[in-house]
Amino acid sequence: MHNLLRRGASAFEAFAPGEGWPLPADTVWIDLKSPTREEELAIERALGFDLPTRDEMAQLEPSSRFYQEAGVTFMTATLLARRADQIPTGEPVTFVLARGVLVTIRYEDLRAFTIFTERAPHSALDSGPAVLLELLDAVVERLAQILDQLDDQLEEASAAIFQRPEGGDFRPLLTTLARAQSIASLARSSLVSLGRLAGFAELAGDIARDPECRAHLDSIQNDAKSLTEHAGHQASHITFLLDAALGLINIEQNGIIKIFSVMAVIFMPPTLVASIYGMNFHRMPELSWAFGYPMALGLMLLAALVPVVWFKKRGWF
Repeated sequence: MHNLLRRGASAFEAFAPGEGWPLPADTVWIDLKSPTREEELAIERALGFDLPTRDEMAQLEPSSRFYQEAGVTFMTATLLARRADQIPTGEPVTFVLARGVLVTIRYEDLRAFTIFTERAPHSALDSGPAVLLELLDAVVERLAQILDQLDDQLEEASAAIFQRPEGGDFRPLLTTLARAQSIASLARSSLVSLGRLAGFAELAGDIARDPECRAHLDSIQNDAKSLTEHAGHQASHITFLLDAALGLINIEQNGIIKIFSVMAVIFMPPTLVASIYGMNFHRMPELSWAFGYPMALGLMLLAALVPVVWFKKRGWF
């Protein structure tokens, strides 16, 4: 089922377009979620122009995502979405503005759309351009919330990295940072795409003739630009935290290797003494000497103590 909003209505209407479906004259927004090809054809017949299919939405080059045909404005933006497996992804969403009606085509649940549909009937939305502007506001607001949540996660990750007890497991932190990096990158791409869409929307006939709409779009562009810079800062911070975590891992690994290296050096001289006096040649004077065994033990002890004292003076042990 899809949603339809009429001018001045207090609620959305769910509808399933079929053969001969008529477009209500007071329609201001049609929200198509995962439409079938038959439903797309029914909508196209009612509107009088073709809609892009899912494959066309995904294959459009960035330079071809915004165009106008016969007075109809087509705009496709890549918005941040969450798949059923909770993995964030970039999802193409198409906005079509024609004769005062906005048509949106999407194939994933978007939290921004859900929030907007809950509050849209309580707003004075009397045209497609008005719906578009409020919807873009909701998308920007949602992306701002995501970046704020990401800020909190990065603060927690930073504290966990630099206040972590020695020997703790870094793997959950690295997983969190990798996920945060993916979200920040996708959010930044969405904001860039949204800013370009807002810039192109000013060329739409209904908007180009309305100074208030153009001013509203300029505000959306400025907000998207500011959030884009913030997302870039977050990406840099995530990179720093990843480098810091990997650096601390290397320091701990080097500490472990250092301990083994020091112990190997300490036991090497006693091993040499023991090897010499373990050869048992007949012409070794110490073999028949009464103090040969204590002397060998003393040499091994002395050979072990000398490296220990030297390492301590150097601060290595």
